[in-house]
Amino acid sequence: MLDMIKIIKNIFNRSRTAVLICFVMMSSFSISTYGADLLEIFRLAKNSDPIYNSALESWRATQEKLPQGFSALLPSLNLSASTLDNHRFINYRDPTLQGAGGTFNTNFWTLSVTQPIYRPQSSIIYAQSKATLEQSDIILALSQEDLILRVVQAYLDVLLAKDNLELSVNLQLAIENQLLWAKNNFEFGLAAITDVNEAQARYDLAISQNITSQNDLEVKTYALKKIIGNSSPILFSLNKKMKLPSPEPSNIKQWIEEARKNNRQVNITASSLLLASQEVKRNRAGHYPTLDAIASWSENRSGSGITGGFGNDINSKSYGVQLSFPIFQGGMINSKIREAIHYEDKARQDLESARRNAEYNAQINFLGVINSLAQSKAFEAALSSTQSAFDSSLVGLKVGTRTQVDVLNAQQQLFTTLRDSAQTKYNYINFMIKLKAAVGKLSEEDLSLISAWLEKK
Repeated sequence: MLDMIKIIKNIFNRSRTAVLICFVMMSSFSISTYGADLLEIFRLAKNSDPIYNSALESWRATQEKLPQGFSALLPSLNLSASTLDNHRFINYRDPTLQGAGGTFNTNFWTLSVTQPIYRPQSSIIYAQSKATLEQSDIILALSQEDLILRVVQAYLDVLLAKDNLELSVNLQLAIENQLLWAKNNFEFGLAAITDVNEAQARYDLAISQNITSQNDLEVKTYALKKIIGNSSPILFSLNKKMKLPSPEPSNIKQWIEEARKNNRQVNITASSLLLASQEVKRNRAGHYPTLDAIASWSENRSGSGITGGFGNDINSKSYGVQLSFPIFQGGMINSKIREAIHYEDKARQDLESARRNAEYNAQINFLGVINSLAQSKAFEAALSSTQSAFDSSLVGLKVGTRTQVDVLNAQQQLFTTLRDSAQTKYNYINFMIKLKAAVGKLSEEDLSLISAWLEKK
């Protein structure tokens, strides 16, 4: 009979090499071979992610709203000019007179200046342009926040897929040794054929799970490459001994209140409400008069014509103020006001919805962090107990108090516990960054903190 305890203890050393070989083969499509932590991956994504860069270009375009809004308060200068060749023919009704024709030239130019003195709509448009710029800053910050969430999720998905593949290969090799043990003992008449069949079935299932794990790793790797571009650096793994800190503050009500005030989506919708209120004022200002200072200079030069006489040059200057008072425009202004009021009410409802969503996200992610911490501690105890149960089943198999099925079940439970324990740590990180995003505090500094939990070797 083979010494199963020694086999199982050596199996992990053997399987680690197999996993590394497998992963290198699967990563043969990688262009880059250098290692990168989470912060470095984020910087790569910031330069190449089309979603973020689209938002960045939108932000740059929005910066032009301010000079556009301010231009309505500045003077406008217009120049118009023309030159005409005039051809005329006069045919007299008196038959004794002969018709005559001729050609002369006319030149004309006008320069006019208008300086707004009182235009309430223009002032409101300028205020709206400043509010739009402030909103665009928040939108860009939200886009960066979204990029951080996507990078972290993709990075951790790859690490989890690698962990699952390693565990899958470990389990396959462990069951393979169980299968060899069952076959050897069956040949010597020390085991039943049912033990061989059970081990064979578990081995075939492990192969299937291994293939699934390999495919999942490839999919997750491509998902990360989609964000960072063609480069596919080697990722640092999560330190299995990392200590998970509790959220600060520890009171969920403080997180919820913070989310209501500082959540970026809440701030965006608050800006939309401000813009909608300003739009109501702008449309109401359509009833108000406008006052402009105006000045113009013009010159008209004309030839002598066809009837004799002299040409003439006319120079004129004018300046003063112009008052315009809208009296009736067919009800258009009142309709625009009612429309703007409805949009203002809509923006108010959108703001309340954003606040509730922020509260909800803060609550569920806070509870997710707390639950992950509790699960992590529980799995620490579970790993110790499942390892002891597995070791005991191996000893029991040798002395005849446990069956092959008992060993396989204990082995499966051990690997399941290892997998779930790793999943808990990844869940904790995801919940933590989503919690910070819910209160509008997620930044690159958080990526540095997470990178400190990686094994950089």
